[in-house]
Amino acid sequence: QLACPLDLGCHSHRLVLNMSGRPGGTTQARPADERIQAIIDRVRPAYLERTGHNPTAWEAKEVATQVVAGINYFVKVHVGEGRHAHLRIYENLRGETSLTNVQTNKGAEEPLTYF
Repeated sequence: QLACPLDLGCHSHRLVLNMSGRPGGTTQARPADERIQAIIDRVRPAYLERTGHNPTAWEAKEVATQVVAGINYFVKVHVGEGRHAHLRIYENLRGETSLTNVQTNKGAEEPLTYF
């Protein structure tokens, strides 16, 4: 990961390139860490509003990213009872996040793909 070269005062923003080094493509999925958990925690209210589902669990399992004018995060989230959801979360260059798409009723083994 490279520090954001833009002077926007965004101390937490990172520019991430995919495995081939091509901006715009998605990275391969990798295990989620505490930073990704914090991102999904910020969009949980939007998930509840959009799906009407109050999950019994909320744990980021995997993440893939895509560089756009900011970053799209594709996150596999365990939502309880053996179920998962795939979230697409957009983080702009100022570090503000929004939930942009959701796929529900996903299995643990279903791969993260662009959606």
